[in-house]
Amino acid sequence: MEGQEPAVSAEELNAFFASLFPKRKGMPRHVEASYGKVRIELDCNERHLRPPDFINGPTQMAIADQAAYSAVFTLVGIKPMALTSNLNINFLRPCRGDVLVADAEVMKQGRAGTLIEVSLRGLGQDKPASHALVTYVVPTDCLPS
Repeated sequence: MEGQEPAVSAEELNAFFASLFPKRKGMPRHVEASYGKVRIELDCNERHLRPPDFINGPTQMAIADQAAYSAVFTLVGIKPMALTSNLNINFLRPCRGDVLVADAEVMKQGRAGTLIEVSLRGLGQDKPASHALVTYVVPTDCLPS
């Protein structure tokens, strides 16, 4: 996958998600997109936290899913028909910080599904706070030939 151009840029991904949720404030932003990889960041506030100021699990799961969805788009272009088939997350340690960072990478693309690994951490944390494996189903007419 190295060296191939992504089917979409970080800016195109941001525009797509903004068009889906025009009234929603505080959306995650795509800061990097390469073929099979994305990095997104979310500015967290009190609605994303649980005592004592840890980024909560539902927020981490939602960002993992969006990062995986976006990573699929870097392969096939924006195909809203891609569907989450499975999301398995392991919470490794408390996630601290004002910004949640998700790094997603496609591990395997196949006809039955695309497997994406997502590592989540608070900005400035060295170790991942959680690790997710996400499988997406992409309709066969959306796959590159």
